[in-house]
Amino acid sequence: MPQTSHAIRFHQVGGPEVLRWEAVSVDDPGPGELLIRQEAIGLNFIDTYHRSGLYPVSLPSGLGLEAAGVVEALGEGVSEFAVGDRVAYCSGALGAYAERRLFPAERAVRLPAEIDSQTAAAMMLQGLTAWYLLRRTYPVQAGDTVLIHAAAGGVGSIATQWAKALGATVIGTVGSVEKAERARAHGCDHVIRYREEDFVARVREITAGAGVAVVYDGVGKDVFMGSLDCLRPLGTMVTFGNASGPVPDVSPLLLAQKGSLFLTRPVLMHYIDKRADLLAGAQALFEVVGSGRVHIEIGQRYALRDAAQAHSDLQARKTTGSTLLLP
Repeated sequence: MPQTSHAIRFHQVGGPEVLRWEAVSVDDPGPGELLIRQEAIGLNFIDTYHRSGLYPVSLPSGLGLEAAGVVEALGEGVSEFAVGDRVAYCSGALGAYAERRLFPAERAVRLPAEIDSQTAAAMMLQGLTAWYLLRRTYPVQAGDTVLIHAAAGGVGSIATQWAKALGATVIGTVGSVEKAERARAHGCDHVIRYREEDFVARVREITAGAGVAVVYDGVGKDVFMGSLDCLRPLGTMVTFGNASGPVPDVSPLLLAQKGSLFLTRPVLMHYIDKRADLLAGAQALFEVVGSGRVHIEIGQRYALRDAAQAHSDLQARKTTGSTLLLP
């Protein structure tokens, strides 16, 4: 029987002010669906792209990709979950900014006892991104030296800790003194403030001219070409984000000239499209977090109805670590 709940929705694209706290009707779950009572919702920068229209969506629309909560009801054919299970997710249709929602069971994962809902909601998207980067795109081995751009950011902080747990030497770039301290606290062996230092020269100095095995780059335009010069022969350039803008066009011949380099532009959703891969990634993430080898930093929490303020603070760079919205 349908029940009344509340969600953040927007009817036109624009700034944070377009977000509305609205009463919504939530139906009983259909075939293959879960009804989830949400306990914590993750705020991610991609949410601002959907809200602003940079990534177009059909309007009116809900918002958000990542949350954790408790299963309240099951649709026909759902056998992998039970009422009362704690679950989390980070893909599927927009709509995580809600007290309750229907969600496809095949895109949810069950949470182990050692992972609470707030930690899960703070880490699924960024943590699974770190997983595919470090374990699938270029599998980091003990003894590797790796370069992680934006090492104090959400993905960078997790990737730095995870790479250290794998036995790598981590070089991280950051944009400020404060972020340099955070990167060191997460285990960076060498921290480069790229606005004040020539990061290519520093990487070559740190590696005695050898170069790094892999560069993980979520920054894009500002560091891309220099990153190619940080790689050892047969090194791997992983460009997975473009915070500073799109990267320039690259001729395959340039990759040959710089040492037969590998270049890839991966996307999380391709790595977790198959349920078996989603479950494998989640299990690996839960294991490194549950064991304490990777710590998830929750910097701030907002009431869900205050999502507009959370968006304003995120875009003004007033937030640190992960940000949660609490129903």
